Amino acid sequence: MTRRLAEVAKKVGVSEATVSRVLNGKPGVSEATRVAVLTALDVLGYERPTQLRGERARLVGLVLPELQNPIFPAFAEVVGGALAQQGFTSVLCTRTVGGFSEADYIDLLLQQQVSGVVFAGGLYAQADASHAHYERLLERRLPTVLVNAAVEHLGFPQVSCDDGVAAAMAFGHLDSLGHRKLGLLIGPADHIPSRRKEAAFTAAVGKAGHEVVTERTMFTLEGGHAAASRLVRAGVTGIVCASDVLALGAIRAVRRAGLTVPGDVSVIGYDDSALMNCIDPPLTTVRQPIEALGRAAVDLLVAQIGKAAVPTDELLFEPELVVRSSTGPARRKEK
Repeated sequence: MTRRLAEVAKKVGVSEATVSRVLNGKPGVSEATRVAVLTALDVLGYERPTQLRGERARLVGLVLPELQNPIFPAFAEVVGGALAQQGFTSVLCTRTVGGFSEADYIDLLLQQQVSGVVFAGGLYAQADASHAHYERLLERRLPTVLVNAAVEHLGFPQVSCDDGVAAAMAFGHLDSLGHRKLGLLIGPADHIPSRRKEAAFTAAVGKAGHEVVTERTMFTLEGGHAAASRLVRAGVTGIVCASDVLALGAIRAVRRAGLTVPGDVSVIGYDDSALMNCIDPPLTTVRQPIEALGRAAVDLLVAQIGKAAVPTDELLFEPELVVRSSTGPARRKEK
């Protein structure tokens, strides 16, 4: 107990006596200090006293698939800052191979009495994945927001970048540069955002009378390299990728084939994650409005926590095409 008091007091910046008064429900402590002490208790992993467990912690779980893709740390920064402005502390949960799964994190967050959860890039976007842990959140009526396209049956509030508009923007840019045989590099077949991009892109290509070759892969540099190598061999002159990481793999594949970007093959990414303007060549990409998405997700979550009604329809945000040096006029002869 003494060690716990000392650690919590140090975390909050108050005396051990103040922490003791909060834990024992004694008067003489401001509401702000009481909340800070209880939040510190949760963050440090200590159980609340029995009489306090009925209160939800002012903690919000932020569940991400990874941190290697720069878009996810950027999103975490936006959401964490917006939550802090509303008086909440974000608890970052990142899936790892052989480590904690989404379902494991849900168990942990429920034990910590979190006020809500924000998911980005989760298993809700994969049609063939298990969604039982999301059903648990629905049963508990825990405020939850999903970021980007999800399977239809979950029914959580959702904010998304418009994948159809993103694909149309990428196609329009390559079409204007004279590209007629295009490659589309997207995620697995059950990945909902990739399905949306594919539907919009193939529709645009078909309407224009062009040709498209589609490759599916995992969202990794290596996956992008392998899949793009097949597209290059197929003779495409422009490749549209479902992430910037895939685009980096595509650029590497083009160069390994003895060709140049954009001289022989143009490459377009998706996200506009950190440093994409600093690579060689700077990457043309479709920018997700991360700031707007993150703040909208927090607004929806806080409204739910406050018992306010929130829209159940998916909120779509429009992306922006950022043209840099990885795209240029079609000059390579198509096969």
